[in-house]
Amino acid sequence: MTFTTVTFVVFLALVFALYWIARRRTLQNLLLVAASYFFYAWWDWRFCFLMLSSSLVDYSVGLGLNVTKGRARRRLLLLTSIVCNLGLLGFFKYYGFFAANLQALTTAIGWRLDELTLRLILPVGISFYTFQTMSYTIDVYRGRLRATANLIDYCCYVSFFPQLVAGPIERATRLLPQFTRPRTFDYATAADGCRQILWGFFKKMVLADNLGAIVDSIYNNPQAATGPQLALATVCFAYQIYCDFSAYSDIAIGTAKLFGIRLMRNFAYPYFSQNLEEFWRRWHISLSTWFRDYVYIPLGGSRVGRPRKAFNAIVTFLLSGLWHGASWSFVAWGAANGVGVLPRLLRRGKALKAADTPGGAGFLPTAGALGRMLLTFAITCLLWVLFRAATIPDATWNQALLIYRSMFAEAFSPAGYQALWRMLAEEGWMRRTLYFLAGFVGIEWLQRRREHALSLDRWPPWARWALYTLIIWVTLDVGTRVSGAFLYFQF
Repeated sequence: MTFTTVTFVVFLALVFALYWIARRRTLQNLLLVAASYFFYAWWDWRFCFLMLSSSLVDYSVGLGLNVTKGRARRRLLLLTSIVCNLGLLGFFKYYGFFAANLQALTTAIGWRLDELTLRLILPVGISFYTFQTMSYTIDVYRGRLRATANLIDYCCYVSFFPQLVAGPIERATRLLPQFTRPRTFDYATAADGCRQILWGFFKKMVLADNLGAIVDSIYNNPQAATGPQLALATVCFAYQIYCDFSAYSDIAIGTAKLFGIRLMRNFAYPYFSQNLEEFWRRWHISLSTWFRDYVYIPLGGSRVGRPRKAFNAIVTFLLSGLWHGASWSFVAWGAANGVGVLPRLLRRGKALKAADTPGGAGFLPTAGALGRMLLTFAITCLLWVLFRAATIPDATWNQALLIYRSMFAEAFSPAGYQALWRMLAEEGWMRRTLYFLAGFVGIEWLQRRREHALSLDRWPPWARWALYTLIIWVTLDVGTRVSGAFLYFQF
């Protein structure tokens, strides 16, 4: 079941009621585990055995690390966890990719290799929960926390249904202790969670799904589109993937608040960034910090010379690109982002953090800040072309190159802009979606100091409720016409 369905709303209401009726922490956790496995089984009940197997391996490794003193034995236990997690992820997500490339390589050198392809279904959320369980054993190995002996608490950490399928990817040091403490209902926290859920529904159903329809109508036949139309589709895709994924994160974080659980922030207004390094501090924060903590820093991080620092960054982004999917386009996308962060990364100076106000503290950005934001957004949009091509099964490098060539060659084509205006004039729903998008960008700018855009504690109650009612009616009116799965479910 997906978040934006009546089924999920009914499921959430039932679990919420039973959870607070239970009161006792042990019963609450047991209910959360049962509800989470039911939620996961809704896609395919066989996936539950895979998640349970991964959980039991890392739970056992954690207990072993608690009592093992020898360095070699501890490393062996950690290696067991890493191999099992990456083995599961690699088999289900990358087997077909590597098999196809191996066959192509052997064919190129004149060898004949029998068919290696298996028909595998990618388990939903496997990229997320394997990284989460693996970080648990790594942190236990490093001594950052002691492994829990309570299997139910641990399973809550792994399978917590709001963030199970697409994150945020939590750390055990932050999330696991919340399941070991008693929780009491807090109205203010729950109310804020509802506001964040509402904002997530709006972003997904009104913006992401409708923007996706614009993107598909143009990108599905790029040969017939003009450069300006492809440029519009590229900008729309940038906001489609942002609104789609940040909507999931908002709903997940808001839902967790209903149960007295705090999940980490996953997006911090990334399109107001002034360089690519800042962008990656604000985009998919849980994954970016995961690769920073478990790949970049162990490689040497920024404590080494500039050549090695550049190498560490490129390797980290290559692996990040590959994490997103089994495609060379994802690898190229990761490499391009790695190269893009180097100019800022190799300079000495203070970098903006996700908690800092993007675009400056003023009501309007300075001319320099605005120029840097627009340039960073333009570069990001161009890189999203590679990402979009990688998500389409039949897409090739040629499609991405065609889009690039058309956008640049026809950047100043009067005929191209005339075709774009004609398309928008004929398609009223496209214009309406773009109006909503413009309003959304304005609201995000005004609220960029807040965790989410509906943090309106300074507004009088009547004004807040009027806005909530308007958002609900707009979402029901516009959002029910187009329905799509969350994009990151495929990763």
